[in-house]
Amino acid sequence: MRPPLKSPFHRIRTGALFFFITILVAVIGYILAGWTVLDAIYMVVITIFGVGYGEVNPLETTPLRIFTIFVIFAGALSVAYIVAGFVQLVTEGELRRALNLRQMTHEIQNLTDHVVVCGYGRMGQMLTQKLKADGQRFIILDRDPDRINAARSLGYLVYLGNATDEDHLKAVGIDRARALATVLPEDAANVFISLTAKELNPQLIVIARGTLPSSEKKLRLAGADQVVLPANIGALRIAHLISHPSAVNFLSKDDGRANLNQMLAEIDIQMNELSVRADSPLVGRTIADVELRGRGTFIIVALRKSDGEVIVHPQPNEALYKGDIVMIMGHQEDMPTFAQRHATKSRLRYRGARVR
Repeated sequence: MRPPLKSPFHRIRTGALFFFITILVAVIGYILAGWTVLDAIYMVVITIFGVGYGEVNPLETTPLRIFTIFVIFAGALSVAYIVAGFVQLVTEGELRRALNLRQMTHEIQNLTDHVVVCGYGRMGQMLTQKLKADGQRFIILDRDPDRINAARSLGYLVYLGNATDEDHLKAVGIDRARALATVLPEDAANVFISLTAKELNPQLIVIARGTLPSSEKKLRLAGADQVVLPANIGALRIAHLISHPSAVNFLSKDDGRANLNQMLAEIDIQMNELSVRADSPLVGRTIADVELRGRGTFIIVALRKSDGEVIVHPQPNEALYKGDIVMIMGHQEDMPTFAQRHATKSRLRYRGARVR
């Protein structure tokens, strides 16, 4: 069996140690021959490195000449061993990179039903974290080498290239992909990518990021199936936190409820907050009383007590007191007059509902 190759760092350490020992022994040998310390060091240096300035002192005796020959061989071998270690280090690094590139190319060629993420900026990083957590197969396409290296260090499948280039989209298997998310900060680039990707794969689901609201129409005309406007989403989120902090905090309580906003939006549902004031007829009433007066047109999803405690699906006999907030959910047209009389000044409405 062939013995394993020594690591390059082991070669470098061994060569450096042997080189130091050679110099030390050579200097001591010349000193014992009657040379001064400076003459001995100088002789060792010009001997090992083959400068050829000539001996400091004549090498008249045979033992001294033989000793010098061994110094030359030992010094040359130790230097060669060190150089070989550095060469191996560079070669193995290049070979490893080549093998990794070949393996990654093979993985890309075998990708099917995957997601192509164009851009690995802040939004792309959050997106890929979620995709990985959900077990989705994806590949990142970005033209910034630093971002690509950062993504590769996390074990992501990456491709260094320009997402606006048709050949680079083909290289990441756009024709076999299930979806493409283009999250570049430039709307023009996202429009072009959406148009090119849809042309290469008409069945592809294209989700595009838009910076300006006016870009949504252009992105949809370019083939984007869904357009996400982060600025709009952020502004609405802040507005909801200001106007309806209790409802929004409830919706974001855990992962299961964090997506409730989007689900309610699809079926045109609104959520109201009924604030129990000191003069409210709800003081002293129970959850069952509220539901009875609602006649089944809405449901009570949570109760936020005056001390901040949130009770999900409160018991029918739970009493209401000053400062409590009852969170109810139902269709806008079915919300009873009772709820509208006791609601707060503004209401949390999903998917374009108007505040009357």
